[in-house]
Order: sequence, then C-alpha cells, then structure tokens
Amino acid sequence: MITGSLKVNRHSVPGFAAILFWSTTVALVKSLSEQLGPMTAGAVVYLVGGSVCLGVLFLMGNPLSVMRKIPARHLAGCGFLFVLYMATIYAAIGLTTDSHQTMEIGLINYLWPATTILFSVPILGKRASWLLGPATLIALFGVFLAMTEEVRGEFSWGAFASHVAAMPLPYVLAFIAAVSWGVYSNLAHRWLGEEGEGTVPFFMLATAAVLLALRFVFREQSTWGVRSTWEILGLSIATSGGYIGWDISMRKGNLVLVAAASYLTPLLSTLVITFYLGATAGPRLWLGCLLIVAGSFLSWMSVSDRTVEAK
Repeated sequence: MITGSLKVNRHSVPGFAAILFWSTTVALVKSLSEQLGPMTAGAVVYLVGGSVCLGVLFLMGNPLSVMRKIPARHLAGCGFLFVLYMATIYAAIGLTTDSHQTMEIGLINYLWPATTILFSVPILGKRASWLLGPATLIALFGVFLAMTEEVRGEFSWGAFASHVAAMPLPYVLAFIAAVSWGVYSNLAHRWLGEEGEGTVPFFMLATAAVLLALRFVFREQSTWGVRSTWEILGLSIATSGGYIGWDISMRKGNLVLVAAASYLTPLLSTLVITFYLGATAGPRLWLGCLLIVAGSFLSWMSVSDRTVEAK
C-alpha cells in the first residue's frame, strides 16, 4: 500500500523538472558522441556541469568546509562508483551502432531504480515483501523483450543471446552502470544520509578528469560545430539542473510523489530518442519499456522505506 500525500508543493516542482532533464540525456549523449567521441563529450559536459553545481554551492555557503567533514570511505568508495557509472554509460552509448540500439542501452541503464531498491535490502537493511523478487524479474523481462525485437522477429532466449553476442560490450557496460548506480545510491545514503549534498560537484569534476584522460588514451576524433556547442550546453544544464532539482525535492518536497514519478524516466527517455534521433520503436520495445517502469515501481512498493536515490 502506497503511503504519502499526492499534494504537490512548490519544492516538488524542481524534482519533476529533474525527471524531464534526465529524460533527454541518452539522446543528447548519443548525438554528442557521434560528433566528439563519448569520452570527450562526457569530459566537457561534466566539467561544465560540475562547475555550475560547485558555483551554486559556493553561493549557498562554503562546500569546502563540508568536504572536510566527509568520511574518506565515502569520498573513495562513492566517488569511484560515481565515476564508474558515468564512464560506463557514456562508453556504452558511444559504442551503439544505431538509434535503436541506443534505446536498448537506455532501457538497460534505467534498471537503476530496481537495482537501487534491490541493494537497499543488504546494504541498508530494508525490509522487503515477497513482491521484490517478481518485481525485479518483471523489469529484467522488459529488457529481454525489448532486445528481441530486431532479431528476425523471434521471441526466444536464442534471439536475445544472439543479439547480445553480436556486440556484447555496450550491453555489459550499460548493465554495469545500472548496478553501480544502485550500489552508489545506497552507500551514499548509508554513509552520509542528508549530509552528503556537497560531494556531487566534486564527483562530477573528478569524472571530467577521468574521461579527459581516457579521451587521450583512445585518441578520439572530435568535430566541433554549432550543434555540438548547443548540445553541450543543453546536456550540461540537464546534468547540473537535474542534480540540483532532485536534491531540493528530496529534502523539501513531496518525496513520495516525486520518487514515484521518477519511474516514468525510461518511457520519457525513449520518447525523446524517437523524436530527437529519428529512431523507430516497435511494439516489443514499448512493451519492454513499460515493463521496466512497472517492475521498478513495484520494487519501490515492496520495501518498507520508499526513499530512493535517483539519477
């Protein structure tokens, strides 16, 4: 039984805006990756976005004084997981060969709400009902269904396996991303709780540094232009605005309502990809998307504490 009021206060609005921001990221990352390379795109976006977030924190106070109070395990462990998530999801999207595969990678990435809830049981000691197992399977089945759409029209394990085996790396990276963000969210809550709001800008800047180093290792070719400039600006706003807006709503808004709305992100993201990248989503992919949403939402319902960390 879902608890909590459906009342929307003014502090809930930034959380809804964050959901809309995050729904645009997969499409923009794919477009930028084609122009600049995934590591270059990520480095620039997180440099700009991290600088914006850091500037906001300086206007609100002195984030450096907060950083000195943060345990080293959080800086090292959560910092590593944050960078791992960003590097793997950018690499996964950059490796996709077409817009349809980009949608598949996006859906795998949006397993993170389900993994966040799943890992909250062993990491945070949450109590889960019998519904958690079926809910997780529903979300995974949604991915399975979406990824059998283009393989000779078949709906079978063989079709799924052959589709993944043709180019496994982006799928593996996207799954690592979904798992790493689920673990990150729970460890951040366990180690810091509400006191950890000053760390994300520093994690974003660390991500920029790592991606920039990887850019030179893989020697990406970048073609700069008007479109890439506007997309960098848009993705930087989406990234920094999403983190800031979500933080406001989680601390001051209607947490239950905003967290529930976040499970629509896979559906909204797929819609953006179809329009922005000109992708065609068939019935299986849409049904798979809805199953991921449903599985994530049922996972949220299955635990005693419905507060989740989002991305």
